[in-house]
Amino acid sequence: MDHPTGCRRGRDALLVLITALTLPSAALAQSINLAPSAPGEWRVGLTPYLFLPVTTTGTATIADAEADVDLDLSDIFGAMRFAGSARAEVWRGDLGLIVDGYYANLSAGTTLSFPDAGVSTARVDLTLVQGWVTAMGAYRALQGSYGDAGRRYGIDAAIGFRWNSLRQEVEAAVDIDQGEDLQATLGGRETWFEPVIGIRGGVEVSESWTLGARAELGGFGANGSDLQWNVLAGADYAPWETVSLKIGWQVYGIDFETERSDGTFGYNVVQTGPYLGATFRF
Repeated sequence: MDHPTGCRRGRDALLVLITALTLPSAALAQSINLAPSAPGEWRVGLTPYLFLPVTTTGTATIADAEADVDLDLSDIFGAMRFAGSARAEVWRGDLGLIVDGYYANLSAGTTLSFPDAGVSTARVDLTLVQGWVTAMGAYRALQGSYGDAGRRYGIDAAIGFRWNSLRQEVEAAVDIDQGEDLQATLGGRETWFEPVIGIRGGVEVSESWTLGARAELGGFGANGSDLQWNVLAGADYAPWETVSLKIGWQVYGIDFETERSDGTFGYNVVQTGPYLGATFRF
């Protein structure tokens, strides 16, 4: 027995959840190392980091249902189930390899009712999972020193690829008065590869402090990813020889859209907020 009005109301419930959640995206932590090294010396760094989006705006689309997104940090923390991110760098001379990974899992649910449409309860659960791994080759394009104290500066350029995984899935269970109950799962998981280019620079301002900035672009229309980008600036404080602490501000954006059997699947958001990290050098 068909209930088109109830189905439409059930789909409206999806929008309520989509507007309540979206994914925080990882910052690529600014971690340029300006310390001098001997010829042929290997330099290894590991940086766990965290991006805290205080604003997230844009749209999320599941099965042709598009909803505006306008979130703050408390919304994201309320839905967070797990998140982790880290960056590893290996350098020898002016050549380096950078590997960056990120994973976040968010979920939420709500129970609604639409008595005018003959729906006693509509339970809707939304799961959002984002992960990616970036691998880039890097080159120290410029380095030098300035001033009487010999403070160092440098610029790195990088190119590589990113593997992305994005899951937006809605499970709905609708109890229809005097009719057949409905259950449906909409959305799903998409994976894709995209090219990535980046540039970053840093300048020492004291023995312990370095100022830095980073810009990165990916996507370029590959596999439905029109553009994925981030710009960040911050400071690196090194109280110890092998450990430094990082703080800064980032703006991140992603524009992805593809067609699935149940309709359009899209994720187009911009996030801004601080990032925190710590680099351990070996």
